[in-house]
Amino acid sequence: MTDSGRVEAVHARDGHGVGKTTQPTIRLLVGLGVEGDAHAGTTVKHRSRVAKDPTQPNLRQVHLIHGELIDELRASGFETVHAGAMGENVTTRGVALLDLPTGTLLRLGDEAVVELTGLRNPCVQLDGIQPGLMSAVLGRGPDGELIRKAGVMAVVREAGAVTPGAPVVVVPPPPPHEPLRPV
Repeated sequence: MTDSGRVEAVHARDGHGVGKTTQPTIRLLVGLGVEGDAHAGTTVKHRSRVAKDPTQPNLRQVHLIHGELIDELRASGFETVHAGAMGENVTTRGVALLDLPTGTLLRLGDEAVVELTGLRNPCVQLDGIQPGLMSAVLGRGPDGELIRKAGVMAVVREAGAVTPGAPVVVVPPPPPHEPLRPV
């Protein structure tokens, strides 16, 4: 267990769309997600996934993005990108989210705990924020494999309020570790 970073900002939106509105606090509900957010629920809420199979379990209850990605994007000319713009519920700072294994627990403040289920698979809606943004959150590894940088997805394991400035404590699962894959 390590205190790896902090919550930089929290966001929610009751309707579908890319961006979410920054909030002073959000409340996580066990097995559902962010109270009042369009993606909260036990089954999938993302419109394209609902169209394929509305009975799928919701492994995307909470979306987290590392603030360092926003810094990188802004330095590359994506000046319209800010915390919450890419649809995340929690913006973190000082946590290498993409390097964590599947099943990692993140304690967000004193109460809430989420379990990482996988990577966010970015969609073309990001180009609506600024042209080229979707490509900017995709990369290639040394062996040509696709690298998704648009954050991680999680399910809520312990309910609670999450506020900016709260510590993020990382609790890795027991080995062997499985890398995050798109969910």
